[in-house]
Amino acid sequence: MPRKSDDRKRKLANGKQPPPQRGWLQRHWGAAAVTAVVLLFIGFWYWPQDVTASANTSQAKATNNSFLKTPDRLDGQAAVVPMLSEREQRLQELGKQLELADHSLCSYKNTTKYPNNSRSIKEHPDQVYPNQPVLENNAMRKQGGGSDATIQIQTSQSRVYLAAGESAAFSIHAVDSQGQAKPLFVTRAVARGITFQGSRETPQIVLPFADDGNNGDAAAGDGVSSGVLSPALTGFANFNGTIRTEVQYNVGDRSGVVLFDVIYSPETPAVWSGSIREAVENGSLNFYMKAQVTTPGRYVVTGRVDDAKGRPFALVNFNDLLPQGGSEVRLTVYGKLLRDEQPVLPLTLRDVDGYLLKENTDPDRALMPRIAGTAYVSKSYPLKVFSEAEWQSEERSRYLNEFGKDVERAKAALVAFNPEQAQRAFPQSECSKELAAKAAAQ
Repeated sequence: MPRKSDDRKRKLANGKQPPPQRGWLQRHWGAAAVTAVVLLFIGFWYWPQDVTASANTSQAKATNNSFLKTPDRLDGQAAVVPMLSEREQRLQELGKQLELADHSLCSYKNTTKYPNNSRSIKEHPDQVYPNQPVLENNAMRKQGGGSDATIQIQTSQSRVYLAAGESAAFSIHAVDSQGQAKPLFVTRAVARGITFQGSRETPQIVLPFADDGNNGDAAAGDGVSSGVLSPALTGFANFNGTIRTEVQYNVGDRSGVVLFDVIYSPETPAVWSGSIREAVENGSLNFYMKAQVTTPGRYVVTGRVDDAKGRPFALVNFNDLLPQGGSEVRLTVYGKLLRDEQPVLPLTLRDVDGYLLKENTDPDRALMPRIAGTAYVSKSYPLKVFSEAEWQSEERSRYLNEFGKDVERAKAALVAFNPEQAQRAFPQSECSKELAAKAAAQ
């Protein structure tokens, strides 16, 4: 068989151009295509996914950490937040510890400078006028349950605690959401004693309510219905405990109910007897009230003191044992309280109430007859006759000593860490700063 090379030579010798020879890709294009597809598939399968993931993670971190970025200044420059060194942080901590210890000492010392039985009446705003009526304003309570906010029920109760022979006046008034009076008609008012299981049932009495200007009603026809409960004149004369008065009423076509509770004490453990006397003793002003005690025990007596201008000034208290028979109750206006508050003398002792404290029983007290209004007016004294000394007791001294030790330990820790602090003023609490400012202003 002749070879291809000889055949080509003969064609050249005869002057004929041989056909062009095809390349490898032209002759094997099918195999090349299959190989390219295989390589592309392998490359896609084994492409490192962490490249894409790392790029996405970096972008997410940049987004999530954007809130940590220091805010730019107004001029476009990045703001620089100075970082405290460990030493500066420790100094701040020690300073705050000292301020806290100083606050504990200062606040305790300031709040205990007067005895518990002679305090500024500013500390007890709910005790200023104990004999004023208790006023409330609530949404109408329906008899079947629930409430109606479109009707507001205004109630008044003259007293909560009743001693033997005392009475309580109740009143009820209705207004709409605009504050306009609405006609109210009392359909039923019943008073009953609240008893516990096993106790004897108490009688129920009907309590008349009217808007006629009588029986505790201030003015006739003003839309306010009133009634008076006098336990000593009813079946509750010997009842000791809570008496609840349930008042049912109508406002238009709607029915409502309201409750009034009083705590009644039929026994009289002691009564006031004789006149009140006063004395300046140990730098304080004392009022002595004579009492005739029938039932011995612990008595709690409270009085209010106004200055000559009628300004409520002090709340005075007695809490001690009284024997049977004649006794004296001492109510003290502490000297430093007088010097600090600077009241205008003479002073007026008013609204004195007292009771025998009864343990492990309900009610927990037997009431003495109250003295409503002025009980006694003192003489006039120059304030300099009263002492400026703070009240002292074993307990107070012990607490002040311990709080003082805490302050000294805090100062020592601060000086040990920073010896230069010994040459500078120590940090103070706001309490100490305020007291220093007041002292400088005087």
